[in-house]
Amino acid sequence: MTVCSEDDLPRCRWAQTDPLLRQYHDAEWGKPERDPRALWEKLMLDGFQAGLSWRTILRKRDAFRDAFLGFEPSIVAGFDDGDVARLLGDAAIVRSRAKIRATIRNATAYVRMRDAGEDFSQFAWNHVGETPLLGDGSGVTTRSSAGDALSVALKQRGFSFVGPVIVYAWMQAAGLINDHETGCFRR
Repeated sequence: MTVCSEDDLPRCRWAQTDPLLRQYHDAEWGKPERDPRALWEKLMLDGFQAGLSWRTILRKRDAFRDAFLGFEPSIVAGFDDGDVARLLGDAAIVRSRAKIRATIRNATAYVRMRDAGEDFSQFAWNHVGETPLLGDGSGVTTRSSAGDALSVALKQRGFSFVGPVIVYAWMQAAGLINDHETGCFRR
């Protein structure tokens, strides 16, 4: 019997060479997330990632958590113009006014859902029939009909910066869809 080292495991192409991406891939990416707050945080980080590399967001993730006070939606929903200014001045995070304001709006939408008795995790998982969808395994897909529908549903609840590509990336990261490449040990 041949024993493979952790570095020799077959992985998605994007996680094969960079140690930070490899660790994220192996430990988190695509693992089904059921905690509503953690799901919301992942969606917010995917919004910040738009136009940037995921590696950039991973390197800044702890700073984001500090800046957004643990990504606690009840707290972020109360952020005001002073908080926006504070965040825009924080060089440790991505300083995009549109993305920061969207995060605050999305916290408000999350709290509104919660206060109306709608659990964010149940809402998301209902869109995939409670079980992760199986992606095509190509490693190049950037959207799907399920992601398109979930994007529309999020917008209907008041979320912004949740277009189909961002939502699909979030679904991949949060394990709502298993989109590991064919041959990847995590598929």
